[in-house]
Amino acid sequence: MSADDDKYPGESGRRRFVKGVVGGAALAGVGATGSAAVNSLTTSPGKGGGQTQAMAIENTDGPAPRGMPQIPVEIDSDGLIKGVWPEVKTETQGGVQIKVAEMELGGQTYSSEWFQYCGVETYQGIQPTYESQNYFHVGSSPAYQWQSEQMSAGDRFNVDLFSNYESWGNGVGVQGLGKPATGNWRSQDTEDTIPVTILRSPVIEQLAEDGQARGADGETYEVPSNVQTWLQASTAQGFMAWLNKCTHFCCVPKWKSEGGVKFNAANEVYCPCHQSIYEPFSIVPTLFTARPRPSE
Repeated sequence: MSADDDKYPGESGRRRFVKGVVGGAALAGVGATGSAAVNSLTTSPGKGGGQTQAMAIENTDGPAPRGMPQIPVEIDSDGLIKGVWPEVKTETQGGVQIKVAEMELGGQTYSSEWFQYCGVETYQGIQPTYESQNYFHVGSSPAYQWQSEQMSAGDRFNVDLFSNYESWGNGVGVQGLGKPATGNWRSQDTEDTIPVTILRSPVIEQLAEDGQARGADGETYEVPSNVQTWLQASTAQGFMAWLNKCTHFCCVPKWKSEGGVKFNAANEVYCPCHQSIYEPFSIVPTLFTARPRPSE
């Protein structure tokens, strides 16, 4: 057994089957202690922040303390894909009135604080009052070859681009699990870019409809009823998205990455910096300490 195998063991089929059911409670406990301890060391005065529960794609291996937060999606009448931004309202915290972006969605409290880590809390696009149409846009250096062939920097994503999502593959792992794309969100005319991954998958489609799915990889995926309710509200036509910032050292992971093959992560999201692995088909609640936005 190699050192890498010992540090980051491969997943068994058994764990892959049950993690969507029990992973939420387990990961929430880890997030409440480990993540809170780490974040408390770097918290600075500002607006919002504090203990937050987000729905995330589950971290299954490696040093990352928790999953990466999901971004709810919706599709407009022209077939363009956009992220849902919470409703903005005014709250009083510590005797001071501040703007917060928060709403109830699919049985969960969805908040901009889900994304307040790794310095993203300082980005203009994460401020509640930043005006944006909330569409996802492709960047100048997309992670997948199909995007470079069919899109130009700044283009928005249309569902038609993902029409082959049930058969797509890039030579890594098995094909037919879905079709991915990388892009940015709420980052037009800003200095900083909020990186996102968009994925259209028959697995997500089935999980939202039935609470369980059989993937092209031969795995059975299952989620509890509360997560199914969330997926019904936060996904559309098999589309899901997440903030693509590794919760370990803020690197940019990739789904179906060549580097993940030797870590048994050919069909997962793999971060090359320290080999953290995430499962996009296991959505779990995760607790962490959101960092405050800088005071104006």
